Amino acid sequence: MLKRFLDKQVDRDWLNTNFPCMMACPAHTNAGRYVSLIGQGRFEEAYRYARDPNPMASICGRVCAHPCESACRRGEIDRPIAIRALKRFLTERFGPESKRGGDLRPQALPKLNKKVAIIGGGPVGLSAAHDLALMGYSVTIFEAAPVAGGMLYLGIPEYRLPRDVVEAQVREILETGDITLKLNHAAGRDFTVAELRRDFDSVLIAVGAHRSRDLSIPGVDLDGVYKGIDFLLNVNLGYKFTIGKRVVVIGGGNVAMDVARSAAREVLREHGASDDFIPKDENVSAVATHEMVDISLTALRMGAREVNIVCLETRAEMPAALEEIEEAETEGIRMLAGFGPKRLVGSNGHVTALETVDTLRVFDENHRFDPKFKEGSERLVECDTVIMAIGQSPKLDFLRPEDGVQISPRGLIGVNRETLMTSAPGVFAGGDCAFGPRLIIDSVADGKRAAVAIDEYLQGCKHPDPIVEIEVLTRHRMIEEYMELERQPIPMLPIERRTGITEVEVGYSEQEAMAEASRCLKCWVNTIFEGNEQDATECVLCGGCVDVCPENCLDLVSLELIEFTPAALAHAKASPEMCDVELDGVTADELENLTGSAMLKDETRCIRCGLCAMRCPAGTISMESFNLIPVEQTGLIALQTMDIQEPLKSQAAAPR
Repeated sequence: MLKRFLDKQVDRDWLNTNFPCMMACPAHTNAGRYVSLIGQGRFEEAYRYARDPNPMASICGRVCAHPCESACRRGEIDRPIAIRALKRFLTERFGPESKRGGDLRPQALPKLNKKVAIIGGGPVGLSAAHDLALMGYSVTIFEAAPVAGGMLYLGIPEYRLPRDVVEAQVREILETGDITLKLNHAAGRDFTVAELRRDFDSVLIAVGAHRSRDLSIPGVDLDGVYKGIDFLLNVNLGYKFTIGKRVVVIGGGNVAMDVARSAAREVLREHGASDDFIPKDENVSAVATHEMVDISLTALRMGAREVNIVCLETRAEMPAALEEIEEAETEGIRMLAGFGPKRLVGSNGHVTALETVDTLRVFDENHRFDPKFKEGSERLVECDTVIMAIGQSPKLDFLRPEDGVQISPRGLIGVNRETLMTSAPGVFAGGDCAFGPRLIIDSVADGKRAAVAIDEYLQGCKHPDPIVEIEVLTRHRMIEEYMELERQPIPMLPIERRTGITEVEVGYSEQEAMAEASRCLKCWVNTIFEGNEQDATECVLCGGCVDVCPENCLDLVSLELIEFTPAALAHAKASPEMCDVELDGVTADELENLTGSAMLKDETRCIRCGLCAMRCPAGTISMESFNLIPVEQTGLIALQTMDIQEPLKSQAAAPR
């Protein structure tokens, strides 16, 4: 295998299209690489790819919304790779929650004489603290709650994210470098931003969005009506929370799913199974078994409860992740989709029903939120508990005029989108308090962005872009019948065992993980039609590659059939060095007057089988692997190149 580093120009836009999973990940985790390594059984090496860019890999392996899977090209063929579940497979073996005790974390640089304060110990604050500590900064995290982790600990039910995993991840981050965690330290009560600005070189505000949005309908002040975040905070901190037997959750997002499933468990814990309140047929599958470990499943009675979710959207429009909806339905939660809450009905000061109306539409023709309802469609949903899960917003009343931090019209902290700096010099903000509620992986990415921005601000210089590592693969082969492999179902706990805080997802075995990872198309590997001057290779227009391609993504066509748009010609003129291989000495001005043929490739259909490269009699086609390497790792790269037998001659690669 020959390797080339830094001697070949690659169009970055083209390159990014060949990293769909990596580019979809806000933290730019190279998912394809660790998935492929899992398929080869190289688990420890795979873990490094998963962990290095993501200090919360163990948490994301369980609860990430995995935008990488949505972008996975295998999903366009059959079903995407189960990337999140494969990450969990790795972290359970090598992450801080594992019992192996190995330390595979990145190593910190020598200490700097600089201090950074972080307000908030959630995913943004912890991620930023981790990266800043690696850079050598002294970091102090101020967390208002009695525990670190933010909504990871306080908002996500334990049956989805075990507390020992959160605690292990937090411990690992705190051990990264010089990081001090101060719990029960609330901004505005125990300190101000202005005070931190005096004592620290920089400040990051990462307080999240812990305030539930209000629903303005009659009856919200009745007893038995709660806000979703308040409910989750109380349950996850172990506080006593009285709940009824018939629960209605208003909302259609992931928070609503968490609230509904937690409510179902709370109902069973408080009321148990009973003869006088048998659940309806549609809720039978939702009734959890009594929390008794050694009793036969057939001897247990169904729990007395009913949990409904009421949301404006139809089931297809619900903003919750599809898998969350399906899991909630599997556990018996009933979806009352397409209904708007009109008012809450009560008796003796306690809620007894929710009155709904049919939704005609949720969004207008411009896709703006503008719900319309059907007159005369009112109906009642009986209940004794209502939990509103309609969104979250940050609580920013700790900010004072002397802090110099401006609030946007949306009630968020105003930041520069590029640097995350607020209106106060040296004060940064990220995550939900700056952008509104988003995915956990977005918060991790914001923490990393903030760490880089703080370092650039304090050091006065920009971080260089990653360099491109290019490997020429002399023996590229995909495994046999890899296109016939079906997605491995993620093992889940049986319905009858989903009680209390028991984790629902079980995780892949080694055999299952390797089978699932073997489905990866290895999108970072590409067929390159360049040839090699040293070998005098040049396309002979035999068409063998076109004939052998199983996906028909190659085509040899006459130049007369190709239209060169003004934009394409302008690009070729502006970047002649990037187009030299494709044009082979032809100038952009000559393109429309030439005769001959051109090889066209549809990158989106290529399955990286390598048959074209094997078929080419002239050796013009090669299989090359592309990887993005942070500049701080270039020392390692230099060592890796020492055993190269004969470096290839530098060639300027054109945009593909």
